[in-house]
Amino acid sequence: MRLTVFTDYALRVLMYLALEPDRRVRIRDVADGYGISRNHLMKVVNKLTRAELVEASRGVNGGLILARPAEDITVGEVVRRCEDDIALVECFRQDNQCIITPDCVLSGVFGHALDEFMAILDRYSIADLVKPRLKLRKKLKIPA
Repeated sequence: MRLTVFTDYALRVLMYLALEPDRRVRIRDVADGYGISRNHLMKVVNKLTRAELVEASRGVNGGLILARPAEDITVGEVVRRCEDDIALVECFRQDNQCIITPDCVLSGVFGHALDEFMAILDRYSIADLVKPRLKLRKKLKIPA
């Protein structure tokens, strides 16, 4: 399974916000820290806001903050909310045309693998991802 760049960026935004839990962060700060496109991040933040993982406000004192504590947001939840299609094989999709699906063992194998993959992602929170806080803050150029 391969996750999209969109989900990668969503996880990065959440990690950045987890490193700055006491202040609102501008998209520009996140983009500059990671060296990625502000325009692309705006789309990511829009989806994270609609998914109620991030709160965004405009204006002089505006910015982004996590909608819940980083400990309460799992990697699995982010993947489920950001990936449009996590179907590993055709038979998982609604438009499945495979004629052997009712008797196929392979779909069960892939189903089990996907369940295990997501279960592992659910074991980790955004807070777990930012445990090397000082090193991450330094690499992202977040002032002390």
